[in-house]
Amino acid sequence: MVRHPAPAGTPKEIVNTLNAEIGKALAAPDVREKLAVQGAEPRTSTPQEFSTYIQAEIARLAPVVKQSGEKGGQ
Repeated sequence: MVRHPAPAGTPKEIVNTLNAEIGKALAAPDVREKLAVQGAEPRTSTPQEFSTYIQAEIARLAPVVKQSGEKGGQ
């Protein structure tokens, strides 16, 4: 799966444009082939679906990070 986040606060119009253009690129046969060779699964989602996915991953991994004692940073 290929995902491309944008910085928080990026205007919705820009997010939608990026999403559409990335979708077009991922539909190109040569791009799909190169990603497949790397084991990536080229598929698209809406910005809202991606946001939902990220929030679910944060909720899923938060207990693991907390238990590890990791505080982030360098």
